[in-house]
Amino acid sequence: MIRILTMLVVAFFANIVGAAVPYDHVHLTATNAREAVNWYSKHFGGTPGSFNRGDADVVEYPTDRVFYGDLSVIFFEREPTGGSVGTGVDHIGFSLANVEEVAMNLLADGGQQIGDFVEFSGMKIAFVLDPWGTKIELIDDPDTRGLHHIHLSSPQPQDTLAWYQDIFGGEIVQWKGVLPAINYSDVWLMAAQTTESVAPTQGRAMDHLGWASASLDEFGQNLMLNDVEFSMEPRSFRGIRISFIEGPDGVRIEVVEPD
Repeated sequence: MIRILTMLVVAFFANIVGAAVPYDHVHLTATNAREAVNWYSKHFGGTPGSFNRGDADVVEYPTDRVFYGDLSVIFFEREPTGGSVGTGVDHIGFSLANVEEVAMNLLADGGQQIGDFVEFSGMKIAFVLDPWGTKIELIDDPDTRGLHHIHLSSPQPQDTLAWYQDIFGGEIVQWKGVLPAINYSDVWLMAAQTTESVAPTQGRAMDHLGWASASLDEFGQNLMLNDVEFSMEPRSFRGIRISFIEGPDGVRIEVVEPD
């Protein structure tokens, strides 16, 4: 009987994992959150805002994020301990039709270009650093506009993507027939190989990634089945529940349970 119940539990949570857990946010670090919000909304669109869940209807929170539909880029207001390059999350990407124009505007507004403009699979691409050290890819992908992708850096990229699939569900596909990737809430999660040592993300310009689970209790069961533990157990925060886990290559990951 115990064996049968165990098998049923495993099957139940395997079905949960088959459906992708919704992506929620990218949490960056900047010396001034409001300035970072203005910089990102000026160049990449989106809507500046503040924490808007749980007790946000009774507490006034500062403007510290930019909303891109249901997704958000949020800023810790502190000095980054280093840039995103060299960590397990190398860069984030925004898709727009005018890559060269946006790149020039970024350079005139505190950004720094990395390398030259290139063509990739028929798309114009450029790389820049924001004023606080996060690497950003500008890409003209007409199939997906706005916040486009998160690019991991790993010595074992295939194993890394498989880990995210085990934990957050989704399907690994060949994006544009070239790169393995998983789509979460219209944002692509990709992984590239590195031969360099990889530093943890916490405290860096790209501090952590964020998903949103309908139930952290059920999510915790899936972690247990995959031999993963919470690095911070679920707890109440501003009227919602939050938790943290650590992904491959020292990537800090927040999983929230909305109210």
